[in-house]
Amino acid sequence: MPQLKNWIAAAAAIAALGTIAAPRAALAEAHGEITVAYFLEWPMPFEYAKAMGTYDEEMGVKVNWRAFDTGTAMSAAMASGDVQLSVSQGVPPFVVAASAGQDIQIVDVAVSYSDNDNCVVATNLEIDKNSADELAGKKVAVPLGTAAHYGFLKQMDHFGIDVSGLEVVDMAPAEGAAALSQGSVDMACGWGGALRRMKEHGNVLLTGAEKEELGILVFDVTTAPAAFVAENPDMVAKFLKVTADANAMWNSGEHKAEMLPVIAKDAGMDEAAAESTLSTFVFPSVEEQLSAKWLGGGSQEFMVGVAKVFKDSGNIDQARDSYEDAVNIGPLKSIGM
Repeated sequence: MPQLKNWIAAAAAIAALGTIAAPRAALAEAHGEITVAYFLEWPMPFEYAKAMGTYDEEMGVKVNWRAFDTGTAMSAAMASGDVQLSVSQGVPPFVVAASAGQDIQIVDVAVSYSDNDNCVVATNLEIDKNSADELAGKKVAVPLGTAAHYGFLKQMDHFGIDVSGLEVVDMAPAEGAAALSQGSVDMACGWGGALRRMKEHGNVLLTGAEKEELGILVFDVTTAPAAFVAENPDMVAKFLKVTADANAMWNSGEHKAEMLPVIAKDAGMDEAAAESTLSTFVFPSVEEQLSAKWLGGGSQEFMVGVAKVFKDSGNIDQARDSYEDAVNIGPLKSIGM
């Protein structure tokens, strides 16, 4: 499958780019500004603080925000030094980059969303979990190296479907949704607004709860080049504090009317769609993030499993024995005290 080979080569290139990241990151700091990556059509409380200018005010630097289509693109931007922090990067693309040698770290758990990342089968095929074997030989749109890719591989393994027998096409979720609507692919995988559009033309094989029973966890993290975190721990901590405060504000349920319109606009969505998406999201508190379930060990163990799945399927050449040093709880811990 040439697409997978190209993806592996890209991962190696990303790792090589890491050598020039630090100088550019230092240059960004010297000019009093940083660039943060995020996703459109992916509404989160941090966008309220983003729109209000709270990050700039609390961090004392100008924060430039840049939208991306996939977590793999975020990795590349961090490797080149063009981006200093990435909000809501999927764990699988993070693992791919870290396994390829890129020195990046997780600094918080951004969101958990088992029901908002999935694969959708075209309605006309009339394939569900009881007839999943009929997917053999079909054409599938998958954003390679992402959480959706990991979930796709795990689901195919569960159903006993040989991935090498499928025609897998590397497509960002929005492209996959369009291809599914046009009948160009038989199944598409993705998240957020694109997943909602996919569901207009098909059905999921497994629900979020059913995936969790199989150990398919779906959560995103905030990530950064390790050198940037080491050189700017206070700046990273201030960024995480603003994010945590916005999450707490949303989680309280008392500020929905105030926050939702702002979040929806920033995410490029109407309020109904943003509210529907947010209803499937869980934003762990700082205390929860530091617990054994998440950054206190659970996430590190999960990454070992993700790397194994990708390595066993031939999607990456190597995996780390441990991802302990790929998590840096220092800045988060400092704001939780």
